[in-house]
Amino acid sequence: MRIVIEGCTHGELEKTYQTIKQIEERDGQKVDLLLCCGDFQSTRNLSDLACMAVPDKYKSMCSFYKYYNGEAIAPVLTIFIGGNHEASNYLQELAYGGWVAPNIFYLGYAGVIEVGGVRIGGLSGIYKGYNYLHGHHEKPPYDDNTSRSAYHIRNVDVFRLKQLSDNPPDIMLSHDWPRGVTDHGDVARLLRYKKHFADDISQDRLGSPPARDIMDSLKPRFWFSAHLHCKFAAVIPHEGSDVTTKFLALDKCLPRRQFLQVVNIGAEIGEEDTVALKYCPQWLAILRSTNHLLSVERKSRYTPGPGSSERFDFRPTEDEVSSVKAVLKDDLEVPLNFERTALGYKDTGEKINMRNVPQPQGTTNGQTASLCSQLGIHDPMALLLGHRANNLTTSANSYSYSYYSNEKITNDSEIDISDIVDDDENENKRPLQSEEKEATKEETKSKLNPLAKSWQNPLAMPTPKNDKSQEEFQAVMKSMTVSQEPSQEEPSLFVIDTQGETGSGEGEKPIKKLKRRNAAIYNDGE
Repeated sequence: MRIVIEGCTHGELEKTYQTIKQIEERDGQKVDLLLCCGDFQSTRNLSDLACMAVPDKYKSMCSFYKYYNGEAIAPVLTIFIGGNHEASNYLQELAYGGWVAPNIFYLGYAGVIEVGGVRIGGLSGIYKGYNYLHGHHEKPPYDDNTSRSAYHIRNVDVFRLKQLSDNPPDIMLSHDWPRGVTDHGDVARLLRYKKHFADDISQDRLGSPPARDIMDSLKPRFWFSAHLHCKFAAVIPHEGSDVTTKFLALDKCLPRRQFLQVVNIGAEIGEEDTVALKYCPQWLAILRSTNHLLSVERKSRYTPGPGSSERFDFRPTEDEVSSVKAVLKDDLEVPLNFERTALGYKDTGEKINMRNVPQPQGTTNGQTASLCSQLGIHDPMALLLGHRANNLTTSANSYSYSYYSNEKITNDSEIDISDIVDDDENENKRPLQSEEKEATKEETKSKLNPLAKSWQNPLAMPTPKNDKSQEEFQAVMKSMTVSQEPSQEEPSLFVIDTQGETGSGEGEKPIKKLKRRNAAIYNDGE
Protein backbone atom coordinates (compact mmCIF):
# COMPACT_ATOMS: atom_id res chain seq x y z
CA MET A 1 0.00 0.00 0.00
CA ARG A 2 1.34 3.38 -1.04
CA ILE A 3 1.06 5.72 1.96
CA VAL A 4 1.91 9.42 2.23
CA ILE A 5 2.94 10.61 5.69
CA GLU A 6 2.51 14.30 6.56
CA GLY A 7 4.00 16.28 9.43
CA CYS A 8 2.01 19.29 10.65
CA THR A 9 -0.87 20.06 8.29
CA HIS A 10 -1.88 23.41 9.83
CA GLY A 11 -5.11 23.52 7.86
CA GLU A 12 -3.41 23.48 4.45
CA LEU A 13 -5.42 20.60 3.00
CA GLU A 14 -5.64 22.06 -0.51
CA LYS A 15 -1.86 22.41 -0.65
CA THR A 16 -1.41 18.91 0.72
CA TYR A 17 -3.70 17.31 -1.86
CA GLN A 18 -2.14 19.37 -4.66
CA THR A 19 1.28 18.02 -3.68
CA ILE A 20 -0.03 14.46 -3.58
CA LYS A 21 -1.39 14.94 -7.08
CA GLN A 22 2.09 16.05 -8.20
CA ILE A 23 3.56 12.91 -6.61
CA GLU A 24 1.09 10.67 -8.45
CA GLU A 25 1.74 12.39 -11.79
CA ARG A 26 5.48 12.24 -11.28
CA ASP A 27 5.65 8.59 -10.24
CA GLY A 28 2.73 7.29 -12.29
CA GLN A 29 1.28 5.59 -9.20
CA LYS A 30 -1.75 6.45 -7.14
CA VAL A 31 -1.54 7.20 -3.41
CA ASP A 32 -3.78 4.93 -1.34
CA LEU A 33 -3.71 6.65 2.04
CA LEU A 34 -2.65 9.92 3.74
CA LEU A 35 -1.60 9.90 7.41
CA CYS A 36 -1.33 13.28 9.17
CA CYS A 37 0.62 13.61 12.42
CA GLY A 38 -1.30 16.45 14.07
CA ASP A 39 -1.94 20.20 14.00
CA PHE A 40 -4.58 19.29 11.45
CA GLN A 41 -6.80 22.31 12.25
CA SER A 42 -10.24 20.98 11.35
CA THR A 43 -11.90 24.38 11.78
CA ARG A 44 -15.42 24.44 10.35
CA ASN A 45 -16.27 28.07 11.12
CA LEU A 46 -15.10 31.13 13.04
CA SER A 47 -16.36 29.78 16.36
CA ASP A 48 -14.11 26.73 15.94
CA LEU A 49 -11.26 29.06 15.11
CA ALA A 50 -11.92 30.90 18.39
CA CYS A 51 -11.19 27.65 20.26
CA MET A 52 -7.63 27.40 18.96
CA ALA A 53 -5.03 28.30 21.58
CA VAL A 54 -3.13 30.82 19.45
CA PRO A 55 -3.28 34.63 19.23
CA ASP A 56 -6.17 35.94 17.12
CA LYS A 57 -3.87 37.58 14.59
CA TYR A 58 -2.59 34.15 13.58
CA LYS A 59 -6.00 32.53 13.13
CA SER A 60 -6.80 31.69 9.53
CA MET A 61 -9.62 29.54 8.17
CA CYS A 62 -7.31 27.88 5.64
CA SER A 63 -9.17 25.25 3.58
CA PHE A 64 -10.61 22.47 5.78
CA TYR A 65 -14.07 24.06 5.85
CA LYS A 66 -14.43 23.41 2.10
CA TYR A 67 -14.19 19.66 2.70
CA TYR A 68 -16.57 19.91 5.65
CA ASN A 69 -19.13 21.87 3.62
CA GLY A 70 -18.91 19.59 0.61
CA GLU A 71 -17.39 22.28 -1.62
CA ALA A 72 -14.45 19.89 -2.11
CA ILE A 73 -13.96 16.15 -1.57
CA ALA A 74 -10.76 14.65 -0.17
CA PRO A 75 -9.23 12.75 -3.13
CA VAL A 76 -7.50 10.20 -0.88
CA LEU A 77 -8.55 8.54 2.37
CA THR A 78 -7.08 10.74 5.10
CA ILE A 79 -6.46 9.70 8.70
CA PHE A 80 -5.13 12.13 11.32
CA ILE A 81 -4.40 12.61 15.00
CA GLY A 82 -4.69 15.83 16.97
CA GLY A 83 -1.82 18.11 17.90
CA ASN A 84 -1.66 21.34 19.88
CA HIS A 85 -3.17 23.65 17.23
CA GLU A 86 -6.65 22.22 16.84
CA ALA A 87 -10.34 23.04 16.97
CA SER A 88 -10.54 21.08 20.21
CA ASN A 89 -14.29 21.59 20.54
CA TYR A 90 -14.90 19.65 17.32
CA LEU A 91 -12.42 16.88 18.09
CA GLN A 92 -13.88 16.40 21.58
CA GLU A 93 -17.16 15.36 19.95
CA LEU A 94 -15.26 12.39 18.50
CA ALA A 95 -13.38 11.12 21.55
CA TYR A 96 -13.19 7.61 20.09
CA GLY A 97 -12.65 8.73 16.52
CA GLY A 98 -14.88 9.50 13.57
CA TRP A 99 -15.32 11.31 10.27
CA VAL A 100 -14.68 15.06 10.48
CA ALA A 101 -15.56 15.36 6.77
CA PRO A 102 -16.23 12.84 4.00
CA ASN A 103 -13.12 10.65 3.54
CA ILE A 104 -11.27 12.37 6.43
CA PHE A 105 -11.08 10.35 9.66
CA TYR A 106 -9.89 11.40 13.14
CA LEU A 107 -8.43 8.69 15.40
CA GLY A 108 -9.73 10.21 18.65
CA TYR A 109 -7.84 10.78 21.89
CA ALA A 110 -6.22 7.45 21.09
CA GLY A 111 -7.28 4.88 18.56
CA VAL A 112 -6.42 1.95 16.31
CA ILE A 113 -7.98 1.15 12.94
CA GLU A 114 -7.12 -1.06 9.98
CA VAL A 115 -6.65 -0.15 6.31
CA GLY A 116 -5.71 -2.71 3.68
CA GLY A 117 -4.49 -5.17 6.31
CA VAL A 118 -2.26 -2.54 7.97
CA ARG A 119 -3.11 -1.65 11.57
CA ILE A 120 -2.62 2.04 12.39
CA GLY A 121 -2.61 3.45 15.91
CA GLY A 122 -2.41 7.01 17.12
CA LEU A 123 -2.14 9.20 20.22
CA SER A 124 -3.50 12.74 19.90
CA GLY A 125 -2.16 15.80 21.69
CA ILE A 126 1.11 16.62 23.44
CA TYR A 127 2.51 15.70 26.84
CA LYS A 128 2.37 18.03 29.84
CA GLY A 129 3.06 16.38 33.18
CA TYR A 130 0.77 18.62 35.22
CA ASN A 131 -2.33 17.46 33.32
CA TYR A 132 -1.32 13.87 32.56
CA LEU A 133 -3.23 12.26 35.44
CA HIS A 134 -6.41 14.31 35.05
CA GLY A 135 -9.58 13.20 33.33
CA HIS A 136 -10.82 14.75 30.08
CA HIS A 137 -12.61 17.49 32.00
CA GLU A 138 -12.53 20.30 29.43
CA LYS A 139 -15.55 21.44 27.48
CA PRO A 140 -16.25 24.55 25.39
CA PRO A 141 -16.39 27.44 25.87
CA TYR A 142 -12.80 27.19 27.11
CA ASP A 143 -10.79 29.58 29.24
CA ASP A 144 -7.09 30.28 28.67
CA ASN A 145 -6.11 27.18 30.63
CA THR A 146 -8.60 24.63 29.30
CA SER A 147 -8.10 25.72 25.69
CA ARG A 148 -4.58 24.30 26.12
CA SER A 149 -5.17 21.42 28.52
CA ALA A 150 -7.83 20.09 26.13
CA TYR A 151 -5.04 18.81 23.88
CA HIS A 152 -2.79 17.42 26.63
CA ILE A 153 -2.59 13.63 26.61
CA ARG A 154 -3.97 11.64 29.56
CA ASN A 155 -2.72 8.51 31.27
CA VAL A 156 -5.88 6.50 30.57
CA ASP A 157 -5.32 6.75 26.81
CA VAL A 158 -1.66 5.73 27.15
CA PHE A 159 -2.69 2.85 29.42
CA ARG A 160 -5.22 1.65 26.86
CA LEU A 161 -2.73 1.68 23.99
CA LYS A 162 -0.21 -0.32 26.02
CA GLN A 163 -2.75 -3.15 26.34
CA LEU A 164 -2.07 -3.94 22.66
CA SER A 165 1.37 -5.38 23.40
CA ASP A 166 0.33 -8.86 22.21
CA ASN A 167 -0.92 -7.54 18.83
CA PRO A 168 0.65 -4.11 18.28
CA PRO A 169 -0.17 -1.77 15.40
CA ASP A 170 2.13 -1.80 12.38
CA ILE A 171 2.20 2.01 12.43
CA MET A 172 1.97 4.43 15.35
CA LEU A 173 1.35 8.17 15.05
CA SER A 174 2.06 10.79 17.69
CA HIS A 175 2.32 14.55 17.47
CA ASP A 176 5.32 15.08 19.72
CA TRP A 177 8.35 12.80 19.46
CA PRO A 178 8.89 9.87 21.83
CA ARG A 179 11.58 10.72 24.38
CA GLY A 180 15.08 9.57 23.46
CA VAL A 181 14.68 8.90 19.72
CA THR A 182 17.49 11.37 19.02
CA ASP A 183 19.91 8.80 20.51
CA HIS A 184 19.40 6.64 17.41
CA GLY A 185 19.68 9.06 14.50
CA ASP A 186 21.95 11.72 13.06
CA VAL A 187 21.70 14.18 15.94
CA ALA A 188 24.62 16.27 14.68
CA ARG A 189 22.73 16.97 11.47
CA LEU A 190 19.61 17.77 13.47
CA LEU A 191 21.46 20.29 15.61
CA ARG A 192 22.84 22.06 12.55
CA TYR A 193 19.24 22.78 11.66
CA LYS A 194 17.76 23.13 15.16
CA LYS A 195 20.55 24.47 17.38
CA HIS A 196 18.19 25.28 20.24
CA PHE A 197 17.47 21.55 20.75
CA ALA A 198 20.97 21.01 22.17
CA ASP A 199 20.19 21.60 25.86
CA ASP A 200 17.03 19.50 25.85
CA ILE A 201 18.78 16.62 24.09
CA SER A 202 21.80 16.70 26.42
CA GLN A 203 19.49 16.65 29.46
CA ASP A 204 17.14 14.03 27.97
CA ARG A 205 14.16 16.39 27.97
CA LEU A 206 13.32 16.36 24.27
CA GLY A 207 10.15 14.44 23.50
CA SER A 208 7.30 12.73 25.30
CA PRO A 209 7.96 10.11 28.02
CA PRO A 210 4.49 8.50 27.60
CA ALA A 211 5.02 8.17 23.85
CA ARG A 212 8.33 6.44 24.52
CA ASP A 213 6.61 4.18 27.05
CA ILE A 214 4.14 3.15 24.34
CA MET A 215 6.95 2.60 21.83
CA ASP A 216 8.84 0.34 24.24
CA SER A 217 5.68 -1.61 25.07
CA LEU A 218 4.29 -2.09 21.55
CA LYS A 219 7.48 -2.09 19.44
CA PRO A 220 5.66 -1.04 16.24
CA ARG A 221 7.44 -1.37 12.89
CA PHE A 222 6.97 2.32 12.10
CA TRP A 223 6.46 5.45 14.18
CA PHE A 224 5.71 8.86 12.62
CA SER A 225 5.63 12.25 14.37
CA ALA A 226 5.63 16.00 13.72
CA HIS A 227 5.49 18.99 16.12
CA LEU A 228 9.17 20.07 16.05
CA HIS A 229 9.03 21.21 12.42
CA CYS A 230 11.96 19.34 10.97
CA LYS A 231 12.69 16.04 9.28
CA PHE A 232 14.49 13.45 11.39
CA ALA A 233 14.89 9.68 10.95
CA ALA A 234 16.06 7.06 13.43
CA VAL A 235 16.03 3.30 13.97
CA ILE A 236 15.26 2.33 17.57
CA PRO A 237 16.30 -1.16 18.74
CA HIS A 238 14.33 -2.76 21.57
CA GLU A 239 16.18 -4.45 24.39
CA GLY A 240 15.76 -8.21 24.49
CA SER A 241 14.17 -8.29 21.04
CA ASP A 242 15.23 -8.44 17.41
CA VAL A 243 12.46 -5.98 16.57
CA THR A 244 13.34 -2.40 15.66
CA THR A 245 11.13 0.65 15.15
CA LYS A 246 11.76 2.93 12.19
CA PHE A 247 11.04 6.47 13.33
CA LEU A 248 10.46 9.44 11.04
CA ALA A 249 9.47 12.99 11.95
CA LEU A 250 8.43 15.48 9.29
CA ASP A 251 8.19 19.25 8.91
CA LYS A 252 5.17 21.56 8.62
CA CYS A 253 3.29 22.30 5.41
CA LEU A 254 5.18 25.30 4.11
CA PRO A 255 7.06 26.12 0.90
CA ARG A 256 10.33 24.22 0.47
CA ARG A 257 9.84 22.17 3.63
CA GLN A 258 10.08 18.39 3.90
CA PHE A 259 6.55 17.85 5.14
CA LEU A 260 5.52 14.79 3.09
CA GLN A 261 7.06 11.34 2.73
CA VAL A 262 6.00 8.39 0.57
CA VAL A 263 6.35 4.89 2.06
CA ASN A 264 5.21 1.48 0.87
CA ILE A 265 3.76 -0.67 3.66
CA GLY A 266 1.62 -3.78 3.42
CA ALA A 267 0.15 -5.42 0.35
CA GLU A 268 -0.20 -3.64 -2.98
CA ILE A 269 -3.65 -2.24 -3.70
CA GLY A 270 -4.91 -2.31 -7.27
CA GLU A 271 -5.92 0.78 -9.22
CA GLU A 272 -9.58 -0.20 -9.07
CA ASP A 273 -9.62 -1.49 -5.50
CA THR A 274 -11.47 0.43 -2.80
CA VAL A 275 -9.51 1.32 0.33
CA ALA A 276 -11.85 0.57 3.24
CA LEU A 277 -11.45 1.67 6.85
CA LYS A 278 -12.09 -1.04 9.44
CA TYR A 279 -12.34 -1.12 13.22
CA CYS A 280 -9.70 -2.98 15.19
CA PRO A 281 -11.72 -5.43 17.35
CA GLN A 282 -8.91 -5.72 19.91
CA TRP A 283 -8.97 -1.96 20.43
CA LEU A 284 -12.75 -1.88 20.80
CA ALA A 285 -12.49 -4.70 23.33
CA ILE A 286 -10.04 -2.61 25.34
CA LEU A 287 -12.39 0.39 25.25
CA ARG A 288 -15.17 -1.82 26.64
CA SER A 289 -13.12 -3.43 29.40
CA THR A 290 -11.57 -0.12 30.55
CA ASN A 291 -14.73 2.00 30.34
CA HIS A 292 -14.75 2.26 34.16
CA LEU A 293 -11.36 4.02 34.03
CA LEU A 294 -12.76 6.96 32.06
CA SER A 295 -12.80 10.23 34.01
CA VAL A 296 -14.18 13.63 33.09
CA GLU A 297 -13.05 15.26 36.33
CA ARG A 298 -10.13 17.53 36.99
CA LYS A 299 -8.72 15.14 39.54
CA SER A 300 -5.70 12.88 39.55
CA ARG A 301 -6.65 9.34 38.61
CA TYR A 302 -4.14 6.51 38.57
CA THR A 303 -4.49 3.49 36.33
CA PRO A 304 -4.34 0.07 38.04
CA GLY A 305 -1.05 -1.78 38.21
CA PRO A 306 0.50 -4.98 39.59
CA GLY A 307 -0.33 -5.50 43.25
CA SER A 308 -3.72 -3.79 43.08
CA SER A 309 -6.87 -5.64 44.12
CA GLU A 310 -8.57 -4.93 40.78
CA ARG A 311 -7.85 -6.09 37.26
CA PHE A 312 -4.82 -4.36 35.79
CA ASP A 313 -4.07 -6.46 32.70
CA PHE A 314 -6.57 -5.53 29.99
CA ARG A 315 -4.93 -7.25 27.07
CA PRO A 316 -8.01 -8.44 25.18
CA THR A 317 -8.96 -12.07 25.55
CA GLU A 318 -10.40 -14.14 22.72
CA ASP A 319 -13.81 -14.02 24.39
CA GLU A 320 -13.69 -10.21 24.65
CA VAL A 321 -12.73 -9.87 20.99
CA SER A 322 -15.43 -12.35 19.93
CA SER A 323 -17.97 -10.39 21.97
CA VAL A 324 -17.08 -7.18 20.12
CA LYS A 325 -17.41 -8.90 16.76
CA ALA A 326 -20.79 -10.28 17.79
CA VAL A 327 -21.98 -6.80 18.81
CA LEU A 328 -20.93 -5.49 15.39
CA LYS A 329 -22.42 -8.57 13.70
CA ASP A 330 -18.98 -9.37 12.27
CA ASP A 331 -19.10 -6.19 10.19
CA LEU A 332 -15.90 -4.32 11.13
CA GLU A 333 -16.06 -1.75 8.34
CA VAL A 334 -16.34 1.79 9.74
CA PRO A 335 -19.74 3.15 8.66
CA LEU A 336 -19.81 6.22 6.42
CA ASN A 337 -21.95 8.11 8.92
CA PHE A 338 -20.41 11.58 8.81
CA GLU A 339 -22.79 14.30 9.90
CA ARG A 340 -22.42 18.01 10.38
CA THR A 341 -22.96 19.25 13.92
CA ALA A 342 -22.21 22.93 13.20
CA LEU A 343 -22.67 25.31 10.32
CA GLY A 344 -19.79 25.78 7.93
CA TYR A 345 -17.86 28.90 7.04
CA LYS A 346 -18.72 30.79 3.87
CA ASP A 347 -15.92 32.85 2.38
CA THR A 348 -17.16 36.35 1.52
CA GLY A 349 -13.72 37.71 0.68
CA GLU A 350 -13.78 40.02 3.69
CA LYS A 351 -10.96 40.10 6.22
CA ILE A 352 -11.62 37.89 9.24
CA ASN A 353 -12.06 39.79 12.50
CA MET A 354 -12.01 37.50 15.53
CA ARG A 355 -12.58 40.25 18.06
CA ASN A 356 -16.27 39.57 18.67
CA VAL A 357 -16.45 35.88 17.78
CA PRO A 358 -17.53 33.81 20.81
CA GLN A 359 -16.63 30.20 21.39
CA PRO A 360 -19.41 27.67 20.80
CA GLN A 361 -21.18 25.54 23.37
CA GLY A 362 -20.20 21.90 23.66
CA THR A 363 -22.15 19.41 21.61
CA THR A 364 -22.32 15.68 21.08
CA ASN A 365 -21.90 13.80 17.82
CA GLY A 366 -24.10 11.02 16.48
CA GLN A 367 -21.07 9.01 15.36
CA THR A 368 -19.77 8.78 18.93
CA ALA A 369 -23.26 8.15 20.30
CA SER A 370 -23.74 5.25 17.88
CA LEU A 371 -20.40 3.61 18.67
CA CYS A 372 -20.86 4.04 22.41
CA SER A 373 -24.36 2.60 22.19
CA GLN A 374 -23.11 -0.48 20.37
CA LEU A 375 -20.18 -1.08 22.73
CA GLY A 376 -21.96 -0.08 25.95
CA ILE A 377 -19.42 2.58 26.91
CA HIS A 378 -19.67 6.21 27.96
CA ASP A 379 -19.33 9.19 25.63
CA PRO A 380 -17.01 11.64 27.45
CA MET A 381 -18.64 14.74 25.96
CA ALA A 382 -22.13 13.49 26.83
CA LEU A 383 -21.01 13.05 30.44
CA LEU A 384 -19.57 16.58 30.46
CA LEU A 385 -22.82 17.99 29.15
CA GLY A 386 -24.90 16.12 31.70
CA HIS A 387 -26.60 13.66 29.34
CA ARG A 388 -27.81 10.56 31.09
CA ALA A 389 -27.14 7.06 29.81
CA ASN A 390 -30.08 4.76 30.52
CA ASN A 391 -30.00 1.02 31.16
CA LEU A 392 -26.20 0.80 30.95
CA THR A 393 -24.67 -2.41 32.24
CA THR A 394 -21.03 -3.36 31.91
CA SER A 395 -20.84 -7.01 32.88
CA ALA A 396 -18.42 -9.20 30.98
CA ASN A 397 -20.96 -10.52 28.49
CA SER A 398 -23.92 -8.14 28.76
CA TYR A 399 -23.98 -4.63 27.34
CA SER A 400 -27.11 -2.63 26.72
CA TYR A 401 -27.14 1.07 26.07
CA SER A 402 -29.93 3.51 25.38
CA TYR A 403 -28.61 6.98 24.60
CA TYR A 404 -29.83 10.40 23.57
CA SER A 405 -30.73 11.70 20.15
CA ASN A 406 -28.48 14.26 18.48
CA GLU A 407 -30.08 17.14 16.61
CA LYS A 408 -28.55 17.67 13.19
CA ILE A 409 -27.91 21.07 11.67
CA THR A 410 -28.82 21.23 8.01
CA ASN A 411 -28.58 24.92 7.18
CA ASP A 412 -25.72 25.56 4.79
CA SER A 413 -25.09 29.17 5.78
CA GLU A 414 -22.38 30.49 8.07
CA ILE A 415 -23.06 29.98 11.76
CA ASP A 416 -25.08 32.77 13.36
CA ILE A 417 -23.12 33.88 16.41
CA SER A 418 -25.51 36.63 17.50
CA ASP A 419 -27.62 34.48 19.84
CA ILE A 420 -24.95 32.27 21.41
CA VAL A 421 -24.93 32.51 25.19
CA ASP A 422 -22.64 31.05 27.81
CA ASP A 423 -23.45 27.90 29.78
CA ASP A 424 -25.09 28.37 33.15
CA GLU A 425 -22.32 27.24 35.47
CA ASN A 426 -24.44 27.63 38.66
CA GLU A 427 -24.77 24.12 40.01
CA ASN A 428 -26.30 22.94 43.25
CA LYS A 429 -23.57 22.37 45.79
CA ARG A 430 -23.63 19.84 48.62
CA PRO A 431 -21.32 19.37 51.60
CA LEU A 432 -18.32 17.16 50.92
CA GLN A 433 -18.22 13.77 52.59
CA SER A 434 -15.15 12.84 54.63
CA GLU A 435 -13.60 10.67 51.87
CA GLU A 436 -14.18 13.48 49.35
CA LYS A 437 -12.40 15.91 51.64
CA GLU A 438 -9.39 13.61 51.71
CA ALA A 439 -9.47 13.38 47.91
CA THR A 440 -9.59 17.18 47.73
CA LYS A 441 -6.55 17.41 50.00
CA GLU A 442 -4.64 15.02 47.75
CA GLU A 443 -5.63 17.02 44.67
CA THR A 444 -4.39 20.22 46.36
CA LYS A 445 -1.05 18.56 47.10
CA SER A 446 -0.84 17.44 43.50
CA LYS A 447 -1.46 20.99 42.29
CA LEU A 448 1.27 22.35 44.59
CA ASN A 449 3.72 19.77 43.26
CA PRO A 450 2.22 18.66 39.93
CA LEU A 451 5.24 16.63 38.82
CA ALA A 452 5.65 14.70 42.07
CA LYS A 453 3.52 11.73 40.92
CA SER A 454 3.61 11.90 37.16
CA TRP A 455 4.40 8.23 36.74
CA GLN A 456 3.25 5.00 38.25
CA ASN A 457 6.11 2.95 36.84
CA PRO A 458 9.60 4.02 35.76
CA LEU A 459 10.26 4.28 32.03
CA ALA A 460 12.80 2.15 30.24
CA MET A 461 15.88 4.14 29.36
CA PRO A 462 16.74 4.54 25.66
CA THR A 463 18.96 1.80 24.29
CA PRO A 464 22.45 3.06 23.35
CA LYS A 465 23.37 3.19 19.70
CA ASN A 466 25.10 0.15 18.21
CA ASP A 467 26.50 -0.80 14.85
CA LYS A 468 23.38 -2.70 13.84
CA SER A 469 21.07 0.24 14.55
CA GLN A 470 23.36 2.57 12.64
CA GLU A 471 23.38 0.27 9.62
CA GLU A 472 19.59 0.05 9.72
CA PHE A 473 19.37 3.81 10.16
CA GLN A 474 21.36 4.38 6.98
CA ALA A 475 19.18 1.83 5.17
CA VAL A 476 15.92 3.41 6.26
CA MET A 477 17.16 6.88 5.35
CA LYS A 478 17.98 5.59 1.89
CA SER A 479 14.66 3.77 1.52
CA MET A 480 12.64 6.75 2.73
CA THR A 481 14.16 9.26 0.36
CA VAL A 482 12.79 10.06 -3.08
CA SER A 483 15.59 11.56 -5.10
CA GLN A 484 13.56 12.91 -7.99
CA GLU A 485 13.11 16.69 -7.83
CA PRO A 486 10.17 18.71 -9.18
CA SER A 487 10.33 19.81 -12.77
CA GLN A 488 12.47 22.88 -13.34
CA GLU A 489 9.97 24.06 -15.92
CA GLU A 490 7.12 24.11 -13.42
CA PRO A 491 8.67 24.94 -10.03
CA SER A 492 6.40 24.15 -7.09
CA LEU A 493 6.38 26.00 -3.80
CA PHE A 494 5.32 22.81 -2.06
CA VAL A 495 7.94 20.11 -2.56
CA ILE A 496 8.87 16.92 -0.78
CA ASP A 497 11.75 14.55 -0.18
CA THR A 498 14.74 16.76 -0.86
CA GLN A 499 18.20 15.49 0.01
CA GLY A 500 18.37 17.16 3.41
CA GLU A 501 17.66 20.61 4.76
CA THR A 502 19.41 23.37 2.84
CA GLY A 503 21.42 25.92 4.70
CA SER A 504 22.81 23.44 7.20
CA GLY A 505 26.44 23.39 6.16
CA GLU A 506 29.20 25.39 4.56
CA GLY A 507 28.80 26.25 0.92
CA GLU A 508 25.07 25.58 0.96
CA LYS A 509 22.50 28.20 0.17
CA PRO A 510 20.63 29.57 3.18
CA ILE A 511 16.94 28.81 3.52
CA LYS A 512 14.91 31.59 2.01
CA LYS A 513 12.49 33.13 4.50
CA LEU A 514 9.03 33.32 3.00
CA LYS A 515 6.42 35.63 4.39
CA ARG A 516 3.16 33.90 5.12
CA ARG A 517 0.01 35.13 6.77
CA ASN A 518 -0.09 32.51 9.51
CA ALA A 519 3.58 31.52 9.66
CA ALA A 520 4.06 32.66 13.24
CA ILE A 521 1.34 30.32 14.43
CA TYR A 522 3.84 27.48 14.34
CA ASN A 523 6.19 29.07 16.85
CA ASP A 524 3.56 30.00 19.41
CA GLY A 525 3.95 28.64 22.92
CA GLU A 526 3.64 24.90 23.02
